Amino acid sequence: MQNECVFLHGWGMNKNVWQLLIPELKSEISMPIKTLDLPGFGNEITCPQPYNLVNVANHIATKLADNSILIGWSLGGLISLYIAKHYPEKVAKVILVASSPYFTEQDNWSGIKPDVLKAFMSQLSTNTNKTIDRFLAIQAMGSDSAKQDIKQLKQSIKSAPEPQKIALSIGLDFLLTEDLRSLFSELSMPLYGIFGALDALVPIKAVAKIHALNPNFSAEIIPKASHAPFISHKPDFIKLIKKILKN
Repeated sequence: MQNECVFLHGWGMNKNVWQLLIPELKSEISMPIKTLDLPGFGNEITCPQPYNLVNVANHIATKLADNSILIGWSLGGLISLYIAKHYPEKVAKVILVASSPYFTEQDNWSGIKPDVLKAFMSQLSTNTNKTIDRFLAIQAMGSDSAKQDIKQLKQSIKSAPEPQKIALSIGLDFLLTEDLRSLFSELSMPLYGIFGALDALVPIKAVAKIHALNPNFSAEIIPKASHAPFISHKPDFIKLIKKILKN
């Protein structure tokens, strides 16, 4: 059976973030492509109870064919890694897009400053839309096309139902607290990453540290991209996906 490429979006988004990429990608590869909403985002309005990483991953895993290629952006990458560990028959390959097995900055790890994520969590309870807008601004930071990138991301969000508050709140907590570095080091399938050199959420310094965890991991870096390289540098992104799929 031919492998299927499955795209998972990031925090606060929905599967429509891929809508400008997929038609062009389909013309470049023969592999079937599927996009999924994470629970509580987009049209996937039903949230597992309790809402935790285990149940979110289980929910997504039920929608996967065996030997799928998971392409996870940001939070979607974290969930992809968990699925790869616990449902290895479902995953032939993982491609992280501006993602990491651990998002929070520590003394020996590059990531998002904990205070930044905690501030988002605090603001989320008072003004959800403003919090998402601020998060979008950070995602595009440094990109030459930042304003256009933010506009496209906003359009993607508004073209689907608003995210469930529990998914937003606990999704941020995933980024703050979930540490899958040990899990990542144990994965035996091919692991790839596509990163933006200007990414403020997954700093470029993190790439070498991620690679040090697992020799099966190899990374590609787009020099002028930020946290959404599939939007800001779509042709480059498609070339890299094609290259990885051939490996």
